[in-house]
Order: sequence, then C-alpha cells, then structure tokens
Amino acid sequence: MQLEPYIYFHGTCENALNFYAKCFGGKIEGLTRMSEAPKEFQGDPSWSNKVMHASFIAGDMRFMCSDGRPGTPPHGEDDLALSVATPDVAEGERVFKALSEGGTVETPFAKAFWGGMFGQVTDKFGIQWMVTAGA
Repeated sequence: MQLEPYIYFHGTCENALNFYAKCFGGKIEGLTRMSEAPKEFQGDPSWSNKVMHASFIAGDMRFMCSDGRPGTPPHGEDDLALSVATPDVAEGERVFKALSEGGTVETPFAKAFWGGMFGQVTDKFGIQWMVTAGA
C-alpha cells in the first residue's frame, strides 16, 4: 500500500502548485479540471476551470491535491486527507470497510469514472481517508 497526503486548497490549487514547483523544483502531473469530469461531478459552473485533482512530485516528496468544493471553508478540518492506494480491489474494499467501522462514509466504495474503485470515509478519530484500488 502507498500513503499520500491529499491537500485541499479551496480555489487556489493551481497557484499553490506553481508556487511549490518553484520552491522545490518539482513537477505537476495529472492535472484534471472540474470541467473534465462527468456532469454529475462538476458542481458549480463558476468552478469549471478549477483543479479537480492533481499530483505534485519533487524527488521523493509527493502529494495529491484539489481545489475541493465551492463553499467549503478554507483552513479548517477539510484541508487535508490521507489517500491510500492498493493494487488489489479486494484489499481496497477490506481497508475501506475497516476504516468505516465507527466512522462516517462520505463516498461509498464503488467504481470510479477514472478507473478502479474509490471511496472516502472519515474514521472514528476524525481522520479523512481516500481509498483507491485497482486503478
């Protein structure tokens, strides 16, 4: 399994990525805009050019990020999540179910439009987890 921080920038993701690229000499990968998602995931049209998902890599440092959703208050409990990826769907489902015990499922573990399986859960300790499998 691989663990990566997932940071929400509340509308400033692209600026933050460019800043970190300058600071660390890293690169931005897989930048997907809200407008590139299926209609049911796009949300507020004023956010169509915002970042739905991107990865930042500088040497061994890596994190994933997004602008999040419009209306989410900045610099609060929704700024950071942990993302865990498993190559095997059964293992991903097992991990998701285990993290869900006593927690709150935000996005059920199901087929993702970008491939593989995906789910989001806040565990019983208040930690947000994203579980991706088989992607």
